Amino acid sequence: MFMKAITRFAPSPTGYIHIGNVRSAIYPYLVAHQTDGKMILRIEDTDRGRYVEGATELIEDTLKWLGLDWDEGPIIGGPNEPYFQSERTEIYLAWAKKLLESGRAYADPTPPEKIEEYRAKCNAKKVPFLYRNFRPENPPEWEPGMPIRFKAEPKEYSWHDEVMGDMHTGPEVLDDIILIKADGYPTYNFAHIVDDAEMNITHVMRGVEYLSSTPNYLALYEALGLVRPKLVSLPHILAPTGNKKLGKRDGAKSVTEYRDDGVLAEAMLNYLACLGWNDGTEQEIYTKDELIEKFSVERIQNSGARYDETKLLWMNGQWIRKIFAEQGARALYDRTVNFWPEEAADYPEEYRVKVLSIIYDRLKTLSDLHEMTGYFFKDPEIDMKMVMENKFLKKMSEAEIEELLKKVISKLAEVPEWNAEKLQEALNALLSETGKKPAELFSLIRIAISFAPFSPALNLTMETLGKETSLARLNAVARSI
Repeated sequence: MFMKAITRFAPSPTGYIHIGNVRSAIYPYLVAHQTDGKMILRIEDTDRGRYVEGATELIEDTLKWLGLDWDEGPIIGGPNEPYFQSERTEIYLAWAKKLLESGRAYADPTPPEKIEEYRAKCNAKKVPFLYRNFRPENPPEWEPGMPIRFKAEPKEYSWHDEVMGDMHTGPEVLDDIILIKADGYPTYNFAHIVDDAEMNITHVMRGVEYLSSTPNYLALYEALGLVRPKLVSLPHILAPTGNKKLGKRDGAKSVTEYRDDGVLAEAMLNYLACLGWNDGTEQEIYTKDELIEKFSVERIQNSGARYDETKLLWMNGQWIRKIFAEQGARALYDRTVNFWPEEAADYPEEYRVKVLSIIYDRLKTLSDLHEMTGYFFKDPEIDMKMVMENKFLKKMSEAEIEELLKKVISKLAEVPEWNAEKLQEALNALLSETGKKPAELFSLIRIAISFAPFSPALNLTMETLGKETSLARLNAVARSI
């Protein structure tokens, strides 16, 4: 029987929530839910200098959008309240005092400038700076406003990382790390150990950048008499070049920006879950339920995964088509409210749904709707250059194009029922009567009614626009030649 996993996502509210942050939430969510366990949301906000107003709400909103509901944490509460580290300072101090009493921590009144002096001496000698070599011989009794440091006992440590495998380090990496800062707030190095213990976290999943600090964490577990949780180091998400960690300069937007640009939550969840993980099959499109069922820590790759926005947009297009096919046009339409051209507001919802039904399979993101559907809501500006320079039409003279348009208008005006089937019959008849190739005839009609680089099937486009609008646009172009 599987152990019920208790995982946590513990972001810092220091700005926008980026791709790497979100993947660090997805994996704990999947592990918790596939074992009928729970995921705790904890806000690590003790670095007050980097705190950004509104960042916590952005984190919560992003998780809700992705469907990553937490089982304990802000908003919903739980037995381990509070879930903001800034509200847990008394808890950290109590744990730090245990270490003071056992002799595994000490008050350190050393001023910062003295510490920098020690550091400079080590740099001059070209030896690593370890504060334990400079710890006070007779530290004072602790008083508020004084930092508290851990008293390291250098030794070798071995541990197993669920992704990186068996690890080992020597005593040279252990140091007297700060537990409680002078301002009374704990450091990350101490606070997460305490919180994970109090919240009974079974799996600690975080970026591989914390791997080098793990020996100090192991020393704290040992000094506090805690059982180690399973440690899961998540490799970096790499820039598209593959040679460095993904950063804002590499073109990756925040998750919120992707949402505002029309990327679906399902696609973002799917893409990020598979960025550094696969189930050993060729499958690429996963629902959340499928991810919960198939995810395993053992199949997280131990090397960095290259970020590929092109793949994300491809996957988003797949999800747009999947939602349309499985849930229908109305369900997809409900996602598009903020992405239509301004003029679309003057048209009935049923008309917009119909437009979406013939254009959806060309969308990469929902924001493409704005550019790709404008001509359904507003007569396009006539651009004869687009007509005369079209690769299928440029061999024809203006007189030939005018004559061809007149034949098209005459034929379409006779269509008895303005629907896709009858329109296709009329278009096929025009091919026979004019002797033109489909690329020539259909390109002319398509440009004349849309003046867009691409459009859906011509008969569907004209059916949707209606007879009056379609003929009016064709006549307008014919008069412009």
